[in-house]
Amino acid sequence: METVEEVLQTVGNTVGIRDLTLGDVLRVLIMVLVGWLVIRLLMRMVGRLLDKSKAVAAIKTYIYTAVNIFLWFLLALMLAETLGIKATSIIAMLSVVGLAVSLALQNTLANLAGGLVLLVTKPFLVGDYVEADGISGTISNLSLSYTTFVTPDNKEIFVPNSQLSSTKIVNYNHLGRRRMDLKLTASYDAPTAQVRAAIQETLAAVPGILEDPAPVVYVSEYQSSSIEYLTRLWTASDDYWTVYYALMEDVRESFARHGVEMTYDHLNVHIVEK
Repeated sequence: METVEEVLQTVGNTVGIRDLTLGDVLRVLIMVLVGWLVIRLLMRMVGRLLDKSKAVAAIKTYIYTAVNIFLWFLLALMLAETLGIKATSIIAMLSVVGLAVSLALQNTLANLAGGLVLLVTKPFLVGDYVEADGISGTISNLSLSYTTFVTPDNKEIFVPNSQLSSTKIVNYNHLGRRRMDLKLTASYDAPTAQVRAAIQETLAAVPGILEDPAPVVYVSEYQSSSIEYLTRLWTASDDYWTVYYALMEDVRESFARHGVEMTYDHLNVHIVEK
C-alpha cells in the first residue's frame, strides 16, 4: 500500500509539481483558509464603501464582483507559487487568452465600457426624453450593452452603448423645465400693442406656463409681408408639448377676436397700362 508521501508525489507529477509533500498540502490548506477570511473581511469593507458612495450606486454590483474575482485571482497566484508553479507563466498564458478573447469580443467589450461610462456619468435616466445620434425618444431601459429608446410613435430602438457614450446627448428632462420660443406673424396694418394684447391674452388662458420667468413678447423681425413677433415662455418639461399645441390653437382665435390678421407670404402684381 502506498504511503501518503507517495500518493502526493504521484499527484504532484501528474499536475506538473515536483516534490509535493504533506507539508505543502497543509500550507496550501492554511493559506486557503486565511485567504478566504481575509477576502471576506476586505469584501465587507468594499461593500460598505460602495454603499456610502452615490456616484457608483448604479454599478456597485459590478465593482463588487470585479474586486472579489481579483482578490481570489491573487490568492490563486500565491498558492501557485507555494506549490512551485511560476506565477509569471500563468500570467503570460492568461494574457494570451485575454488578448484572443478581447479581439473576438471587441464590439461587446466596447459596449460594456460605454455602458459603464453612461452609468457613472448619468447623462440621462430611465424616463428622460433624449435626443442622441439622430434618435429621439424616451429612455425605457439602460443595460451594460444597450440603451432602449421608445419613440413618440411607439417604436423601440436598441442603441449600442459604445455609440451613445461617444456622441452628443441632448436631455430635455434633466433640468425640469424648458423654454419655448414661438414665432408668430401679423399684418403691418395691426398695431403692435393690439398684437401684443392678443398674444398675452392667449398666454394667460393656457395652463402650464410658468410665471417665473414671466412670458415676454418682442417684435423680432420685419418681413416682406408681415411683422414677426417672438413669444418666449417657460414650462415644465412634461408640459412642453401640451402647452405648445394649446397655444397654437388658441392664438388664432385670439387674433380673430382682436381683429389681427395672420398674414402669409404673398406677391402683389400691379398691371400698368400704357
